[in-house]
Amino acid sequence: MPDTETATPPRTVEGSDGLLLEIDGQIVPNYDATLVPFEEGDVVSGKVVRIDQDEVLVDIGYKSEGVIPMNELSIRKSVDPHDEVELGEEVDALVLTKEDQDGRLVLSKKRARFEKAWRKIEAAAESGEPVEGTVIEVVKGGLIIDLGVRGFLPASLVDIRRVQNLDEFLGTKIECKVIELNRSRNNVVLSRRAVLEEERKEVRQQILDRLQPGMVVEGAISNIVDFGAFVDLDGIDGLIHISELSWSHVNHPSEILSIGDVVPVKVLDIDRERQRISLGLKQTQEDPWQRVIDTYRIGDELEGKVTKVVTFGAFVEIMDGVEGLVHISELAHHHVENPREIVEPGQDVRVKILEIDSERRRLSLSVKRVEEQLPHIRSAAEAGAAAAAEAGNGQEIGDVPDLGLSEDVFAGPSISGADALRAALPEQEAPAEAAAPPAPDEAAGEQALESAAETAPSEEARAAAADEAAAEEAASPAAEEAAAPEQGPEPASPDQDEEQPAEE
Repeated sequence: MPDTETATPPRTVEGSDGLLLEIDGQIVPNYDATLVPFEEGDVVSGKVVRIDQDEVLVDIGYKSEGVIPMNELSIRKSVDPHDEVELGEEVDALVLTKEDQDGRLVLSKKRARFEKAWRKIEAAAESGEPVEGTVIEVVKGGLIIDLGVRGFLPASLVDIRRVQNLDEFLGTKIECKVIELNRSRNNVVLSRRAVLEEERKEVRQQILDRLQPGMVVEGAISNIVDFGAFVDLDGIDGLIHISELSWSHVNHPSEILSIGDVVPVKVLDIDRERQRISLGLKQTQEDPWQRVIDTYRIGDELEGKVTKVVTFGAFVEIMDGVEGLVHISELAHHHVENPREIVEPGQDVRVKILEIDSERRRLSLSVKRVEEQLPHIRSAAEAGAAAAAEAGNGQEIGDVPDLGLSEDVFAGPSISGADALRAALPEQEAPAEAAAPPAPDEAAGEQALESAAETAPSEEARAAAADEAAAEEAASPAAEEAAAPEQGPEPASPDQDEEQPAEE
């Protein structure tokens, strides 16, 4: 067999950085050395060589240029490729597919940036350092920040105070702290307020050290809520409770304040540990109660306005910030069931001062004791009194059974001949014992008298009247004759036979 030549293995030419090979004594280019080794999912770098409307071509040193589709350029929606990259710019891209069905190398710029940004965000979340990004969207409830990933900044954490118009932040770069991170959901929650509060922490402490209770300072209204208003004191907020806004009643702070108003306030209390300041606005204004004490006396009559009507009376404002109570018993001389029978909220009324309690800051007033009351109040009181009188006259005490008694029974001690009859009764006691039983009409009269005496309002007066009436009726022939037609003929008693000739 003939000897076979042994092939010399290729050798890298020194100083060529592996780009030249020596094969069988000949120097040839090493094309494989120009190719960058990578796998799908790796992040590679390349130069932008072409920009189209729907894609960007990047030379990463592979056998063909890589393609970045438009939807893989940025996390923003509907972007122009020319706004994202420039020709000749070095960009990082993540390898999605080394060779698709068309033989193209498919890359993603936004995913490469996402991976790089996520590592940076994780490091910032651990260290507490802020991250910087651009506001790219205003959504319901907050802002979207471009950090390489989409970060969400809630509206309540955009500033120390609530921001009314979030659109003013669109397109601006801001620093935020990462307060929540979830890789599985690609969720990043940010807070710009945390950065601002940290910057103002030293300023807040200086303000707290400078302020003392009792001081009067100026501040701007930064926010209004149902329970009061917040005041910005050059770096720290204090609260004016709704009860400290005015000497008069306030339904809502927006009635007297607006955001941005600069007002003088008095420092009421400072909680230095919790960094909270309580402020008062009404303390910077004249106390109307001092004017009441200096101006009015008990018995003075003045005009006011009804502010509120309640079940037990009505409140009347006699000057700004000062109200007094007119008790329901002081509204009219007659009985009043409902104060609205006499007064209504918003009506003018004249009142008389009954009591001034300066310690409890209370006024007792009267409407009915005013000598010259306003016409509409006087008319209402007169109408109420007339209605009460009419209702009293029409009252019934109930059905009383007919006892068959004459009017003389209820005439009382004024019955004529009562004394003479009372003196004559002892003389006829003996004949009366032997006489026949009393006539039915007399027995009925006695029972009726006993029943009437039991139901009479005054026992003593009615008992005396009943005795006298019974004696009068027993001795009177007129009563006997009046009862005879109803009862029919009856045998006359011996007493009656003896009395008739004497009377004739």
